[in-house]
Amino acid sequence: MSTIDVVIPCYNYGRYLRNCVSSVLSQAEVAVRLLVIDDASCDDTAQIGEELAATDRRIEFLRHKTNKGHIATYNEGLIGWSTGKYTVLLSADDMLAPGSLSRAVRIMDSDEKIGMVYGRAIHFEQEAELPTIFTAERGHVRFAGADWLKARCKAGYNVISSPEVVVRRSVQHTVGGYRPELPHAGDLEMWLRIAAVSDIAYVRGLPQAFYRVHRASMFRTQYQTGLLDLHQRKAAFDSFFLHHRNVGAGKPLCDWANRALAREALWDACRAYDHNRVNEAHILELTEFARTTYANAVSLSEYAALRRRRILGPVVCNRTQLFLATAAARRLQRWYRRRRRERVGI
Repeated sequence: MSTIDVVIPCYNYGRYLRNCVSSVLSQAEVAVRLLVIDDASCDDTAQIGEELAATDRRIEFLRHKTNKGHIATYNEGLIGWSTGKYTVLLSADDMLAPGSLSRAVRIMDSDEKIGMVYGRAIHFEQEAELPTIFTAERGHVRFAGADWLKARCKAGYNVISSPEVVVRRSVQHTVGGYRPELPHAGDLEMWLRIAAVSDIAYVRGLPQAFYRVHRASMFRTQYQTGLLDLHQRKAAFDSFFLHHRNVGAGKPLCDWANRALAREALWDACRAYDHNRVNEAHILELTEFARTTYANAVSLSEYAALRRRRILGPVVCNRTQLFLATAAARRLQRWYRRRRRERVGI
């Protein structure tokens, strides 16, 4: 029976820890080991962690005397502690879906070239919101690492939340730990590194994890969130290509990623005109981001669309909704992409 080492970093999430650990221990057909790392929490994490470790020999508990931060905590578990065949990094506020580990293990046991398996993650805020799962398992989709990498660069965004991922430990050790210089987008960069050295599989049908969304921690506006997220994703792609210059004809892949990010920034600016929210949307910063990220930004259709909106002004754009059809087409495209991700993961 394959052993899976699950690392659960916890900082002030003691109230979620029992359900998180229970979701791991209840996994069938796999042998699991858990390491709960309390990163010097101020709540009751230490008490709960010690109680859990005392009740089940599969659980280890470690408490930091001082806060080391999430990246150092991740690497401590994944690189320093793990000895199993597979690894999972699971935040204390998230949970695994029933049967997720056995599904991932069956896929990787059958194909040594697959270094990472992920699936659908259901977002939730409170446990009462978790749905009853009626979806049937529908096998998996296998991607050559190079193809998965190209898809991510062409899209420019991450398709993985994090708790739904199982990684082959040998691959994790090959690519190394999370980079401390990427505290907000290190997961995207990690998936890119794994795809550069191994193939990827996506579990279809049944969800693999439940990802908790904390509304209180969100930024004040969608535009602030979007601009910061763009910068963070840009940093992740830049770091990857800095260390992997020769992967899959790196220059075209890098150009694809930069073009995708620039297009998204310009479209966010266009939406601000359509909603008459220019003053809060950081238009200048979004436009500058697009120009500095992609050298040919002025040639993009989104740049021309923004130019037309600037001529008319935000009030006219909002009142007349002249560009309603274009916006509707983009929404339909996003809907199609979301449905496609649910089916094939990419």
